[in-house]
Amino acid sequence: MNSKIKELTEKFYQEIIEIRRHIHQYPELSFKEFETSKYLIERLESWGIPIDQRWVETGFTVVIDSGKDGKTIALRADLDALPIVEMTNVAYKSKLEGKMHACGHDVHAACLMGVAKILNETKSEWNGKAVLIFQPGEEKLPGGASLMIEEGVLEKHKPDCILAQHVYPEFNAGQVGFKKGMYMASADEIYLKVKGVGGHGALPHRNVDPIVISAAIILELQTLVSRIAPPTLPTVLSFGKIIGEGATNVIPNEVKIEGTLRTFNEEWRATFHARIQELCEQIAKAHGGECIVDIRKGYPFLVNDEVLTEQSIQSANDFLGKENVHALDLRMTAEDFAYFSQNVPVCFYRLGVGNHSKGIDKSVHHPEFEVDEEALKVGVGLMAKLTIDLLS
Repeated sequence: MNSKIKELTEKFYQEIIEIRRHIHQYPELSFKEFETSKYLIERLESWGIPIDQRWVETGFTVVIDSGKDGKTIALRADLDALPIVEMTNVAYKSKLEGKMHACGHDVHAACLMGVAKILNETKSEWNGKAVLIFQPGEEKLPGGASLMIEEGVLEKHKPDCILAQHVYPEFNAGQVGFKKGMYMASADEIYLKVKGVGGHGALPHRNVDPIVISAAIILELQTLVSRIAPPTLPTVLSFGKIIGEGATNVIPNEVKIEGTLRTFNEEWRATFHARIQELCEQIAKAHGGECIVDIRKGYPFLVNDEVLTEQSIQSANDFLGKENVHALDLRMTAEDFAYFSQNVPVCFYRLGVGNHSKGIDKSVHHPEFEVDEEALKVGVGLMAKLTIDLLS
């Protein structure tokens, strides 16, 4: 079957490149992927592959059924782009100013389209069925995965497991990476509003300085990570935005602070939320001010099923050679695919898309992010291989 999958991948390769480039030129933000979905659905229907159902307005599923009893394997790709101005020089760069596929979702969607073609061509050779999930809104809370689950996508199809891949510029095209067990962190958004009494910077005794209060809060919160969090539990608390609209001689009335919390344990996560609230309020009060805390719970942590991931590693070794299959470390970034991992056994793996010799090495979310399109052959072929092995 390896040779057949590779032969079909080569056969469909140029069409998959065409699909990826079209999506890349017309990026759409989270939950606004109307034209992207329309384009993909029309292409699928032209191949004689009808969609199964629409979900969350811009998402949809496709079912490829062998007609024989067997497992149900789901495959997921996300569709949304980011609010980034593209700064590449490729001929197919974004035509929509301020929007860019800087996280590779165009690659994910195009690869899943190729997998659909291969599975449709080979369905007489395996059992069960494959459910292809084209998901909106990965980049924005509450995450398209959670909304599709709420609408009943898992209840309807009852998949035995779900596979997904994500671009990884740290690896060159042709390489992939896996990690069994805990892989990606939970992610929460933290919004603080520190209130004081503004006034002249030369008369601080008449003011309650929210700048000083904010500095004390930010520094003290770091001790929650260094002295309260279990030292064996990876935890990150970072603040990336502070707005205090005063001047050199003006102390503002309030300061707004925004940050993120990442960790791998739900009990500790809840404890941390409570401690952040308590500490911020107490420090502000001690300085004569007030702190309003808003913690927005984001994606949960992502756990790869041990057995499924080991099976996938063995399939990848067989398809690509062991030298091209690598082990991954824990990662503090987050993914809404984690919602699927909380409900069904999953394997979320990394697809190498870099080519350092060609200067294709920018990280995801970078305005110059690009991929070596040779990676799409692996993106299509390996996902088809993993699915067929599980259904054989």
